[in-house]
Amino acid sequence: MKYQIGDDILVLHSNEEGKVIEIINDKMVMIEVRGVKFPAYMDQIDFPYFKRFTEKKNIPSKKIESKTYLDQLPKEKPQPNQIKVSEGVWLSFIPKFALDDFNDEIVELLKIHLVNKTSQGYLFIYHQYFNGEEFFSLKNEIQPFHDFYLHDIKFEAVNDTPSFAFDFSLINQQKGKADHYEVQLKLKPKQVFQKIELIKENNEPTFSYTLFNEYPDKALDSLPLDSLRAKGYKVYDAGKVKEYLPPARSVIDLHIEKLTDGHSSMTNFEILTLQLAELEKWIDIAVAHRQADMIVIHGMGTGKLREEVHELLKSRREVKHFFNQYDSRFGFGATQVFFKY
Repeated sequence: MKYQIGDDILVLHSNEEGKVIEIINDKMVMIEVRGVKFPAYMDQIDFPYFKRFTEKKNIPSKKIESKTYLDQLPKEKPQPNQIKVSEGVWLSFIPKFALDDFNDEIVELLKIHLVNKTSQGYLFIYHQYFNGEEFFSLKNEIQPFHDFYLHDIKFEAVNDTPSFAFDFSLINQQKGKADHYEVQLKLKPKQVFQKIELIKENNEPTFSYTLFNEYPDKALDSLPLDSLRAKGYKVYDAGKVKEYLPPARSVIDLHIEKLTDGHSSMTNFEILTLQLAELEKWIDIAVAHRQADMIVIHGMGTGKLREEVHELLKSRREVKHFFNQYDSRFGFGATQVFFKY
């Protein structure tokens, strides 16, 4: 290995000096330059000693042949302002590669960075989940045009449905801007594998996802309720919302014939969409009533509906855990769901 942690280095394209703070793999290292940490390929950096020894020293001459007056000094040319273009806020993943027992390159870790490519600074609250269970949380801030290292996750944990939830707010509040903004990202294993193959082909260090392009405006404080009533809409007191909700159900049957009579003309995709929408509705109602658990009947069949139901349950924060085990009433065709409050 050419470099070690703590080595002084020179960034070739900018001629800036920094230090190696971490070895990512046999091609990349994490470096720190003027307080900013970022990954770099080893062919983009070099040791600074050659530069130091070959630089001309600015040693003043002992003999001054003539005086130079202030008005004779050449004027500096004005430099054009460098304008940074806003490109949104991103969640970036840096794969850390290693060699296995067969000398094949594998990914050990994913290093996670929050990247702010806007002119605004943000406060953020961050939660990371595996299969709906919280694994890591953090509260901090990120400055304009900076990145922020969050933490690492093991690469095999990508199979545990990792999700990343953020609640952003402006460091400097602005009139007309939202008080806070929530956004969530859920990784799919197949998509992650494809992105890693792509960055290896393109010789890139990271793959990223956009969290938002622009911080949103504040929503309207109130709705014209009187005009809505005049148009025939029902307007309810939010404090009494439970009085107008359907009662929660302990058993939800997702067989399509239980949901609609017109399913014979529907495609498989339309049927699945309707079934999942029905499940979402009854989960929301169960949570509103603070129901402890429920049973979802999805049947046996090909297992497609069961898989989609389980994927949906993994993505819901309100779901504590769920089981698909034999039941004397439904066999293996039902899943029991438990909620957390």
